[in-house]
Amino acid sequence: MISGRKNHKVSANPYLSRIVIQPGVRSGRPCIRDTRVTVQEILGWLAAGATEEEILSDYPYLERDDFKAVFAYAAQFPDPRTAVR
Repeated sequence: MISGRKNHKVSANPYLSRIVIQPGVRSGRPCIRDTRVTVQEILGWLAAGATEEEILSDYPYLERDDFKAVFAYAAQFPDPRTAVR
């Protein structure tokens, strides 16, 4: 549970274990584990209008839970390079 109150624990999202950062792979950008597909790529495809089903069809090695991982990662670690100013 996430809470702004003191003495409350913030639970880690279990989907975050699907996101990995490896130096030398995609310039150290966060990727879906065991792939070279970045969090930002998936978010970009979705923002451009692609559906999860279309992405899964194009990348059959991805899993539906990978989208939950992408959303959890983006919520917890927003990319400062894409912030609206």
